[in-house]
Amino acid sequence: MAATKLNIRRAKGGGYQLREKLFVAACLFAVCLPIAMLFLLFGKLLLDGLPRLSWEFLTSYPSRRAVAAGILPAAVGTLYLILLTGLIALPLGVGAAVYLEEYGGKKSKLAALIEINIANLAGVPSIIYGLLGLGLFVRALGMGRSLLAGACTLALLVLPVVVVSTREALRTVPLATREACLALGATRWQTIRQVVLPQALPGVMTGAILAVSRAMGETAPLVVVGALAYVPFLPDSVFAQFGALPIQIFNWVSRPQPAFLVNAAAGIVVLLTLMLILNAGAIYLRDRMQSRYGRSA
Repeated sequence: MAATKLNIRRAKGGGYQLREKLFVAACLFAVCLPIAMLFLLFGKLLLDGLPRLSWEFLTSYPSRRAVAAGILPAAVGTLYLILLTGLIALPLGVGAAVYLEEYGGKKSKLAALIEINIANLAGVPSIIYGLLGLGLFVRALGMGRSLLAGACTLALLVLPVVVVSTREALRTVPLATREACLALGATRWQTIRQVVLPQALPGVMTGAILAVSRAMGETAPLVVVGALAYVPFLPDSVFAQFGALPIQIFNWVSRPQPAFLVNAAAGIVVLLTLMLILNAGAIYLRDRMQSRYGRSA
């Protein structure tokens, strides 16, 4: 009888181990599949756009002739746009998250109202943000179809990402750390500025990476706000008209000539490369902060 029960347990144990191995294999497949698709997509685009990838392509202005067209104004416009978007969205998002987590309180009606609106904003389609930017920034505030109006629109788009990720990062800081600082005579603001925020910075940087990645690839809001598809100049101020790489790529893809499709593939490769470089820099800074403060992102 004892030997039979032992055999049954061993059989059950073998079944559990098989299920665990199958589950691990399924998780590994779920991780590898999107990575493989990304590499296949990037490789296909690289092969298609390789004939146009050159220094001349990066430093030339748009042209009606595909062989002479370049992406300099669109690339510069994208960099300016992302920089302004980060300068607007990150302080507002981090400030809102700090208020909700550290000052708002669970019983505050204002904090509850802000949380509801943030949850609603996270599910709004990007084209609606474009219409909002057109009505608010372009017309009501008189910014016109400028670089600043586009950056403000994208800042609203990525603001929920920054707020949610920052709140999650602040929650990883133990309550005992806050109480110890307050017990030593520090004010709440000193505790947040000198202890809580530095320990939460890796998580904040993770949210910033996600926000920048989303903003860099958005096209619909910029089309509505008024980004130009043909830009023969570089923006010289925040109130200048602008172009962006997604808009330029969309313009090339919509043309019937096959040569412009090659330009579009080369532009997508440049956009993905630029995104990877910016994300790599942000990840490096996040890891440096993580190793400095001994927190996990």
